[in-house]
Amino acid sequence: MEQNSAPIGVFDSGYGGLTVLKELEKALPQYDYLYLGDNARAPYGTRSFDTVYEYTLQAVKWLFNQGCPLVILACNTASARALRNIQQKDLPGMDAEKRVLGVIRPTAEIAGKLTKTGNIGILGTQGTVSSHSYMLELQKFYPNVNVYQEACPMWVPLVENNEHDKTGANYFVKQHIDNLLGQCPDMDAIFLACTHYPLLLDKIKQYIPEGMRVFEQGSIVAESLVHYLERHPEMRSRLSTASSRSFATTDQAASFDRQATVFYGKSVSSRRIELL
Repeated sequence: MEQNSAPIGVFDSGYGGLTVLKELEKALPQYDYLYLGDNARAPYGTRSFDTVYEYTLQAVKWLFNQGCPLVILACNTASARALRNIQQKDLPGMDAEKRVLGVIRPTAEIAGKLTKTGNIGILGTQGTVSSHSYMLELQKFYPNVNVYQEACPMWVPLVENNEHDKTGANYFVKQHIDNLLGQCPDMDAIFLACTHYPLLLDKIKQYIPEGMRVFEQGSIVAESLVHYLERHPEMRSRLSTASSRSFATTDQAASFDRQATVFYGKSVSSRRIELL
């Protein structure tokens, strides 16, 4: 990074956060962005609360050290299991002027407006679902909305191993869609609570009823960040605006660069780093 660069940091356990970064760039193209994927230790969805917290905190510290005043946890599992602790326990001791934001609250803030029946579904990793973070956040904003969840442990491995568009993925997609819809016949909105899942969107739509809507998080998070920066000019003034894009991974850079194009839609050039 350049000496005076103050990019927005975007963190994910792997590649999925690139779907969020892509939407952030559309909404706020003027800012610099630094993306970090902890690919060497992905996926986070089956890891313990303490492990996800430890790994996420390491990533946040690294991004802060690269000059990021603001970090977006573009990972639902990290947002569910680490964000609150980092915001309340760690940030005051590290740098009270820096901020870490997640993807769950922005989704919860608008989810209740996108259902007519008051019944919505959440598809996520085991870590996100077991945390009940979406149910808790939605209860704050929309106490009359019913939330139904389904953990999809095979979906991230399918995506990360380039099997998401193969015929074999159909079984696992249909299985979890059927499980979710079986909980409530009156559900009319489904939220993809994992940033990997947009790559399965075409298959998901094959197994849901006509008229049911499926929402990705990238555009929701991007719109939320636009409003956040409008409300916080002090943060907006700290961010650098050279429209630069940088990428880092804890795994092999060449492998990251090849796979990243699937999520990001264009080529990237990353560097390998270590988190301690």
